[in-house]
Amino acid sequence: MKFISWNVNGLRACCDKGFRDSFAALDADFFCLQETKLQAGQLDLQFDGYRSYWNYAEKKGYSGTAVFTRCEPLTVDYGMGVEAHDHEGRVITLEMDKFYLVTVYVPNSQDELRRLDYRMAWEDDFRRYLLELDSRKPVVVCGDLNVAHREIDLKNPKTNRRNAGFTDEERAKFQQLLDAGFTDTYRHFYPDAEGAYSWWSYRFRAREKNAGWRIDYFLVSDRLAPALTGAAIHSGVFGSDHCPVEVDIDFP
Repeated sequence: MKFISWNVNGLRACCDKGFRDSFAALDADFFCLQETKLQAGQLDLQFDGYRSYWNYAEKKGYSGTAVFTRCEPLTVDYGMGVEAHDHEGRVITLEMDKFYLVTVYVPNSQDELRRLDYRMAWEDDFRRYLLELDSRKPVVVCGDLNVAHREIDLKNPKTNRRNAGFTDEERAKFQQLLDAGFTDTYRHFYPDAEGAYSWWSYRFRAREKNAGWRIDYFLVSDRLAPALTGAAIHSGVFGSDHCPVEVDIDFP
């Protein structure tokens, strides 16, 4: 099965920049979106052969997630069942026969780290949520996790050390999630690859210079690692300040 995840940074704007063509070309079984910035009824977007599920933020023009799937899920849940976190449209969970698929748009710690404390609480609650799912069947989790895990995951680690997305606290929470039983699928195949980024600032011609960050991920329960058959970062696909990322899994 082929999985794609993409932070589209405004789906209506992305549709004006070729999203439909990119969707068709990537030809995924599951296509997960973050930062759709939509409310219900604002965009009629359908694809033949796909079902779609949407989680909208209560705040207009903010956050939001979606999943397009060729496979009918057993159940669909929105949010993670924590009142403090479930108003921003950040999580969708599809229960399939052999696994759970979770797409997530993790909160940004923001300028001057003013939301870092909230981010830390989110991380703990989200990890507990994933582990509860994992106790029932393996989990595939994807999305914009808003953290560059290692120094090779961003162009300028030294100058970004205390910036949102590369704080010691955020990186430690990511490692804690991996240590709890999850595999970073891209690093599974490319453990030391440098210059592999999924987000570039719109400023300073960052994408042209490949001065980016790898903050979009597919993680899987460790017991799914033997079923992984490939991973990719589609840096040549445009339409957002992020690019799509991919994982391929041959479920036993």
